Amino acid sequence: MQNVSVKAATLIGSEIIKLGAEINQKIKEGNQIYNLTIGDFNSEIFPIPDALQRYIIEAYTARQTNYPAADGMPELKQSIIHFISKYEHLDFADNEVLVAGGGRPIIHAIYKTIVDPGEKVIYPVPSWNNNHYCHLSDAQKVEIATKAEDGFMPTAEELAPHLSEAVLLALCSPLNPTGTTFKKEQLTAICDLVLAENKRRAGIKKPLYVLYDQIYWMLRADEIEHFNPVSLRPEMKAYTIFVDGISKSLCATGVRVGWGLGPAEIIVKMKAILSHIGAWAPKPEQVATARFLADEQALNEFLKALKAKIVIRFDGMYKGFQKLKAKGFPVEIIKPEAAIYLTARFAIKGKRTAEGTLIETTQDITNFLLNRAQLAIVPFTAFGCDTSTDWYRISIGTLKEGDIPELLDKLEKALGELK
Repeated sequence: MQNVSVKAATLIGSEIIKLGAEINQKIKEGNQIYNLTIGDFNSEIFPIPDALQRYIIEAYTARQTNYPAADGMPELKQSIIHFISKYEHLDFADNEVLVAGGGRPIIHAIYKTIVDPGEKVIYPVPSWNNNHYCHLSDAQKVEIATKAEDGFMPTAEELAPHLSEAVLLALCSPLNPTGTTFKKEQLTAICDLVLAENKRRAGIKKPLYVLYDQIYWMLRADEIEHFNPVSLRPEMKAYTIFVDGISKSLCATGVRVGWGLGPAEIIVKMKAILSHIGAWAPKPEQVATARFLADEQALNEFLKALKAKIVIRFDGMYKGFQKLKAKGFPVEIIKPEAAIYLTARFAIKGKRTAEGTLIETTQDITNFLLNRAQLAIVPFTAFGCDTSTDWYRISIGTLKEGDIPELLDKLEKALGELK
């Protein structure tokens, strides 16, 4: 007899957290591991802004410790509205903004607000956690396999056959896990499909909404432009719900301040759902974030310094993999565009280790990299891809600049052992 609900019994835990726990155990046992699995920052290398830290402390000292407003502190909502207007040229009203404890509650609230049990949600794979949100919402998931040549970003052609039956299209740019982004033509074509579909079903059935996760959009290479549905097609504002926050752009994954932007009639229902969950961002952190977002000089200086540190790591790893490929090793890497991720391929299935063990599966590749190169990275199977994939996410948020040459040297030696 089952002692828990079917939903709880069938929920799959985070594959990345599970892998991270295994790696941490190896580290505790004395193994040197380059742990590049978790999409987080080493706060010694990538601390939050000094001013933000100071504002948080001041808010606690001022005893700003009671309940925050259910949809977010008014001063924070105004700072978000100004921030989005200045940097993305988007205009939102107060009732179109919802603050929560990071991006995850916002995503969950979007699913619960839009999707009824059994309705279809479309999302590309690889992507982060949409399979779990579908499970929690009793949604039918429609997974669209993407291609490396498209930067693993979905195309209008891939999505078109599935839109007529769906109520939600979940998109992310810059994309976790790949660090790639939508190009203008790609996203414009998708928006045109969504608008045409909503024109077709107007007054007949529920609209097709777009969840647009842009949590990494401030962390992109200088030559990469960020595009969003509403800037490209203003009519998309009626159908787009943005997911954003400070977790990634301010290295503040533990501070837990995120927000959603969207149609007022959707935002008000998301607010009601989260008010029953109690998924508010802590009031001191909200007050502090409001002050920091309004401090444009401090924000711009921090982002400039942060992006410089990210670029150093991107360049070191990207050029290192290119050299390995030039030497004939079976690896590929996609040029990084944004976020804190690189996308790499290890085409080593069918080869044997120095001990004679045949590498047959993705898990074999993962184990080989971990045990022979001391390199811990996440296979795309953790992001919904087929179990035969040999593509991986490399997160540089915990990578020390000085470790890059040694890491690449160990990887080269390990690959050189294969026969």
